[in-house]
Amino acid sequence: MIEGRIHSLESFGTVDGPGVRLVVFVQGCPMRCLYCHNPDTWKMDGGTMMSIDDIMKLYDRNAPFYRQGGITVTGGEPLMQKDFVAELFKESKKKGIHTCLDTSGIAYDPKHPEKFDELLNHTDLVLLDIKNIDPEKHIKVTAQRIDNIIAFAHELDRRNIPVWIRHVYVNSELNTDDELRRLGEFMAHLKNIKVLDVLPYHTMGKVKYDNLNMKYPLEGVKDATKDEAAVARGKILAGMKSERKKMKEAQII
Repeated sequence: MIEGRIHSLESFGTVDGPGVRLVVFVQGCPMRCLYCHNPDTWKMDGGTMMSIDDIMKLYDRNAPFYRQGGITVTGGEPLMQKDFVAELFKESKKKGIHTCLDTSGIAYDPKHPEKFDELLNHTDLVLLDIKNIDPEKHIKVTAQRIDNIIAFAHELDRRNIPVWIRHVYVNSELNTDDELRRLGEFMAHLKNIKVLDVLPYHTMGKVKYDNLNMKYPLEGVKDATKDEAAVARGKILAGMKSERKKMKEAQII
């Protein structure tokens, strides 16, 4: 049976999809986000090998708590182990379990979308992390291009898979008003967006960098507040509303 490289599991997750969930953190990620709080998930050769059966047994042990929830796979980057996640979700759907994929979309291959059929055919919800909509700023923030992420967002829209957009607000330098507006404008063209979740940046992951003898990229940058994140969310939604108004006037929608 196929195995996956797993960093860790959270038995009672409440912030990674609806309800109480078993959250599976996979190992390996090509992104190097400035504010990543899980740098220990980056290496592809870390973690522990686990089978689908191993994970399903953990789910079954606490199944009564997951009646309004399900299973979420996050990371790391789940698309780096798409075949394993596809099999896990396939087995989950056989049991009527709600499946949620928390991903940046960075490992999506727009030239071969068929390679993701098995995974997406068994995915109920996607939490799509968009770090920054500006291509140049995205490279600065993540060390990766945004092209695959944009293509993945459009593929999810084409398939009509429900999406919750996640965006981390750091400060007005890394998240300018223009970038927030443009993110909203991009979202306006997607019909499958159900939730916009803007998360305030925090430094709780700094201790992991210290333990790994790594330099913390945002040393000295203070935590963002919930109020600042709420204001940023409002600016994104305003951009989305404005763009949809233009689209309606142009009879695009």
